Amino acid sequence: MQDTANSYDRNGSINTKTQQRLQQLLTDLQLDDAPAGGSLVVYQDGQCIAQASVGMAQPNVSWQPETLSLNFSTGKGILATLVHVLVSQKLLDYDRPIANYWPKFASNDKADITLRLLMSHQANLFSINSIDADSETLLEWDSMLAKVAAMPITLPEDATRYDSAYSALVYGWILGGVIEAVTDMTLAEALRYYLTEPLGIANSCYFGVSSDKVDTVAVLVKDFGASTQDHSVDSVERPQLRSRRNKPVLKPDSEHTLRTYATLSSYQCWKQHAAKFQTVEEYNDDKNTEELSILDTAQINRLYLNTNQLNLKNYKAALIPAGKQPIDYYNRQTLQAVIPAANGVASAQALATIYAMLANGGTWQGQTLIDKATFAELSKPQVLGMDAVMPAHMHWRLGYHRLFSVCADTKAGFGHMGYNGSVAWCDPDRQLSFAFIHNFDVTMLNDIRQFALTEAVLDLIDTD
Repeated sequence: MQDTANSYDRNGSINTKTQQRLQQLLTDLQLDDAPAGGSLVVYQDGQCIAQASVGMAQPNVSWQPETLSLNFSTGKGILATLVHVLVSQKLLDYDRPIANYWPKFASNDKADITLRLLMSHQANLFSINSIDADSETLLEWDSMLAKVAAMPITLPEDATRYDSAYSALVYGWILGGVIEAVTDMTLAEALRYYLTEPLGIANSCYFGVSSDKVDTVAVLVKDFGASTQDHSVDSVERPQLRSRRNKPVLKPDSEHTLRTYATLSSYQCWKQHAAKFQTVEEYNDDKNTEELSILDTAQINRLYLNTNQLNLKNYKAALIPAGKQPIDYYNRQTLQAVIPAANGVASAQALATIYAMLANGGTWQGQTLIDKATFAELSKPQVLGMDAVMPAHMHWRLGYHRLFSVCADTKAGFGHMGYNGSVAWCDPDRQLSFAFIHNFDVTMLNDIRQFALTEAVLDLIDTD
C-alpha cells in the first residue's frame, strides 16, 4: 500500500485560512532558533485541513510534513494504538494479567499486573533505575525483555500523594514484549501488519529505523557541522560512547521571543491563568502581579507542567538508567535499536494520520481498526490525580494522557507528548487530530511551542 503521505491530495481538503494562519504561527515560533524548525499537520473529519513546515531538518534539507523525526515518548501513543488494535482483534484483553501472555513476567510479584494497570501507569513499574542495564544493554532488545520480565515493583517516593507513576522507559519494553508474545511477530512486523500498513504510513513510522531510512531522520542543529548522524567507525562500533551529549541549552528569553508570545491568540488566556496561580500562591512566590504583565517561557510552561510540583527523585528514577554513560538518542545505531518508549521515529503526517483514525472512533477510510467497545475503553480516563513523575494531573487513559489546554474545553481529547516537546493528539468531539514534531534543542519542561500551537488550532477550529 502506498504511503498516505504521498497519496493524498495536498490541495483538495486544505483549509486555506487555517493553513495560512498556522504557517505564519509556526514561522513566528521559530523564534531565535533558526535554522532548526519542524512540521505540523492537522486533520478534521478524516481530511488534512492544514500542514505547515519551517526551518531545516538536516543541512540543506528543509522540513516537510513527511520528514522523519525522533519524537521520544510521542511514540508511546503509536505503541498504545497498536495494543488497542490487538485488543479489538481479541488477541489481548486489558484485564488479563500480562503474565498470561508472557509467563516470565510473573516473577517478583508481577503475576497479577494487567495491561490496564500498566497502560494507565498504575503498575508501579516506572523505575528504570531499578534495572541493572548500562547504555549498551539498553540497545539490546532481547536482553531488555529479560530484564523487565524479572524487574521488581517499585513504589514512588511519597506514594500516598500520587495516583499514578509515569513509566517513561520501562513501559515500552513491557508492551513490546506482550505484542511479540501474542502476535508471534517482531514488534516491527506487528506494527506494520496491524497498524501502519492499513493506514498507509508503513514507511513513515518506526521503532527501530530501517537502514535505508536512518540517514533521512532530522538532526539537531548542533550536529549540522558533522557528517549526518556522525557515521564514523567509532560511532558505529561504540555509538553510546561517542561523546556525552550536552543537555538542551537553557537560555533567557530574548525581547523578540517575548514580543512573539504577546501576539499569540492564547496570550490573554495565559495571563488570566497566571494571575490565578499568583492569587492562590500555587505559582511562584517570587513573582508579583506587575511582573506577570509580560509572560516568559517558564511562566507559560508552568500553566501546563508545573515544575514547582516536580518530584525530582521519582523523575530521575523513571528517566535516568542506572548506567553512568547516557544514551545519545540521535546516534545512528541508537535510532536503529528498539527502545519503544523513547526512540519512536515518525513523520508529522504519519502521527496525524494515526490520531485522525482515533478521532474518528477507530475507523479509517472504510476500515475498522478499533471496534466501538475497545475505543470506549481506551478513551476513558482511568486515573485523575497527580502523577508521581510528571508534574501534572495527567488524566491517564489507556496509553494516552489528556489533551493539554487551558483555554479550551478538551475533556474528550487525548494524546502523548515527547521529552523534546513534540506532541500528537486527537479530540473525538471535534473529530480533530494534530501532530507537531521538530528539531529544536529543547525539552517539554522548557518550551511552549506544543502548547501554543495546540491552543491556536483549537481556537481556529472553534471560531471558524
